[in-house]
Amino acid sequence: METLATMVIIGVAVLVGTILQRVSGSGVGLVVAPVLSLVIGPALGVLVTNMTTTVSGFLIMLAVWSRIEWRRYWLVGPLAVIGAIPGAWLVSQLSAGWLSIILGSIVVLALLLTVSLPKLPSWEGRVPGWTAGVIGGFFNTTSGVAAPVMVIYSRVSNWNQQGFAATMQPIFMTMGAASVAAKLIMDSVGEVDGAGLDLTWLFAGIVAVVLLGIVLGGLTARVVSSQAARTLAMTLAGLGAVGAIIRGVLDLTV
Repeated sequence: METLATMVIIGVAVLVGTILQRVSGSGVGLVVAPVLSLVIGPALGVLVTNMTTTVSGFLIMLAVWSRIEWRRYWLVGPLAVIGAIPGAWLVSQLSAGWLSIILGSIVVLALLLTVSLPKLPSWEGRVPGWTAGVIGGFFNTTSGVAAPVMVIYSRVSNWNQQGFAATMQPIFMTMGAASVAAKLIMDSVGEVDGAGLDLTWLFAGIVAVVLLGIVLGGLTARVVSSQAARTLAMTLAGLGAVGAIIRGVLDLTV
């Protein structure tokens, strides 16, 4: 029964995150990672989030293929693999309490930076793209959240919103796949068996829920603006992040 309840919570979080990502271009990591860290622990929660962003990024990519700017993708995406390696190592070294605190803190800081930064100076060229790829890959692996890093990059590089939202899908897919591969190869997540979850069935379930979320997201986009969806995603992410920090502090002190 407990495993069933856990699967239901995972499914709801993935569904909501996918809908928001379909509408606004981001949302899966922001919503899913903090929620799942509270339910199944930060290491496994972020791994499931990485699996979800791999699937959602791939499927949404197919829907927005014509708007993807592949030059931007090749500038940022491959560098995420480099950032994923130290991220997976760090996950293997920290306790659940510290992982929860770090995850929650990254999400809170990222949200604050996203909403409070003034107009940023222009920074064109390859270096900001490479930097965003490495940092995004690292943050995605440790916390499941890379979107705020990419938002900052889009601002300094004057990237238009339509191209950004579409191109982020293959970037999210690459970041998610790199994070999952690095963690499994380095055996960074030792709590999978103890959580009673079968990764094969879990992945199959994620694919089904993401497909449903994309369909519902397409319908939602007709009546909900991308700004409203982004605001909701940030609100849910903020609440989940605060909860993750509190859980981490309690794990370390109790």
